[in-house]
Amino acid sequence: MKTAVFSTREYDRQFLDEANRKFKHELIYHAESLHRASATVAVGCPAVCAFVDDQLDGPTLAVLAGGGTRLIALRSAGFNNVDLASAEKLKMTVMRVPAYSPEAVARACGCSDAGPEPEHPSCLQPRP
Repeated sequence: MKTAVFSTREYDRQFLDEANRKFKHELIYHAESLHRASATVAVGCPAVCAFVDDQLDGPTLAVLAGGGTRLIALRSAGFNNVDLASAEKLKMTVMRVPAYSPEAVARACGCSDAGPEPEHPSCLQPRP
């Protein structure tokens, strides 16, 4: 899957490339953080991978959705930077890592035998 990966550093690229070797997703790295103005570089990417300082507010999500993005994969356990109501209205799936470990990040990005663990906006509430 063609995926725009935002807020990346060299160590992110090395790890994600290694984890993705088997799956062959097309990862397009951007050092810049994700926000409304930078979201246009993700046009044509069905997925984006964001980090904790990326802004996934309503206007940013609208730009992403307009460009064909339907999946937001967070490289973080937190999701307070995501406007979940807007994501739901735009029919976007939001995923996050269950914990901070290399295996969890790989799984969230779809680079694991176990596959991704989707977290629909309505599923991002604490589980009993």
